[in-house]
Amino acid sequence: MIKATGYHNNTSELIEKHTELVQKIAYHLMVRLPPNVLVDDLIQSGMIGLLEVARNFDATKGASFETFAGIRIRGAMLDEMRRGDWVPRSVHKNSRSIANAIAEVEKITGRDAKEAEIAKQLSLTLPEYHHMLRDVNCAKLVAYEDLATSEEGLCSEPASHDMTFNEVSESQFASKLVEMIKELPEREALVLSLYYDEELNLKEIGMVLDVSESRVSQIHSQALHRLKAKA
Repeated sequence: MIKATGYHNNTSELIEKHTELVQKIAYHLMVRLPPNVLVDDLIQSGMIGLLEVARNFDATKGASFETFAGIRIRGAMLDEMRRGDWVPRSVHKNSRSIANAIAEVEKITGRDAKEAEIAKQLSLTLPEYHHMLRDVNCAKLVAYEDLATSEEGLCSEPASHDMTFNEVSESQFASKLVEMIKELPEREALVLSLYYDEELNLKEIGMVLDVSESRVSQIHSQALHRLKAKA
């Protein structure tokens, strides 16, 4: 882990040492993206984010380089995907419908909405609901990272690329997210923890839980929509 007493002047050294981090984040995101998104495009965007961090990182603020590099690399990749506008409007609509259905069921029942109840609220069969979850999860509409910058998400204001590192709101978002995950049903909380904290992919999580990768995708998607409904 790189520690410094002030601004790190050797930008090329930082970039060289953290290129693998860019690749790791890119491949981690790819498991939730449709096939038309190329990993090389994510890596290219991530390298731009890494360059930004390497040029501006101030180690006197008390955080490691890796912490902010990971945030900015992932953010740069997501920004590039948003600009690409590859998500069909119908998928956006379905994502909002799921979040709204979860919120409505939980408002009525006063507890966590069950899958069957969400499906009924959407006037769908359970298999149809599972299919919808898979579709919106692949599109990654309400992923962990997106919630941090959504105007309707956990932060009161969208993140700004012009913010100085000591003003970055990600730490506030992360703290809030941890508290919200604790309120999720046990299996959904475990899936998010394994995915985001342990950085396991969906197949690996399926092995831990002894379920199929497809089932993990459904649980992951529903958990994110439940967070969206609570935000």
